[in-house]
Amino acid sequence: MKRLAYFGMSVLLIFCGAASKKGEISLKWADNLTEDFSFTDNWSYPEGIYRNGFGQLSCDGFGPPEIDEMKDKNGKIYEDSLESFYKLVDTTHLFHNIKSEAWTYEWAGTNYITVERKNKDTVVCFTQTNAATHSSLHLIITKNTVRPTIVLNSIDCKTGTKIYYCKSGNMLIHKGLWNRGILKAAFYFEFHHNENPNKMYWKGIINAKIENK
Repeated sequence: MKRLAYFGMSVLLIFCGAASKKGEISLKWADNLTEDFSFTDNWSYPEGIYRNGFGQLSCDGFGPPEIDEMKDKNGKIYEDSLESFYKLVDTTHLFHNIKSEAWTYEWAGTNYITVERKNKDTVVCFTQTNAATHSSLHLIITKNTVRPTIVLNSIDCKTGTKIYYCKSGNMLIHKGLWNRGILKAAFYFEFHHNENPNKMYWKGIINAKIENK
């Protein structure tokens, strides 16, 4: 559902962009990037997976309800239930594909960005949210421009969903890898907002496969 919601938001932003060039930034292309991309060696388990006091990979709050019956009162997974438990709970190693820092609302960090090609000229990207992070960086890359926005899906029902548009910034993309279906890039964006005197920004580096959708 989360992925579907971001897909819908991305489509909305594409159509809004067709009527307006608001927040569009010119891209720069390079044959090499000097930033340290070793962060791609780091990985995490899916959200909610942790190692319990018995050395087992377990899950609370994010798995199917039937896994609760596979644990005793102390949270230990019964030995004869381990195989069934791990068929229901995803313990995949998810390698990080973005390293970034930001000042924005309801943001505690993210390690993942989805990059999808929508057509010959357009690639859409969005960072994944989690239990603590409700702001997502969205990028619409079209030929030699990028249109960054921050989409906040607030836990505060009074705030709801808000979109913040880019006012300045830059993005440098590795041209050779782009042509091979990989987005390797460095970026820095500042955004318009009126709620707080702090500067709203998002900066970082990306190394992610471009998925064809």
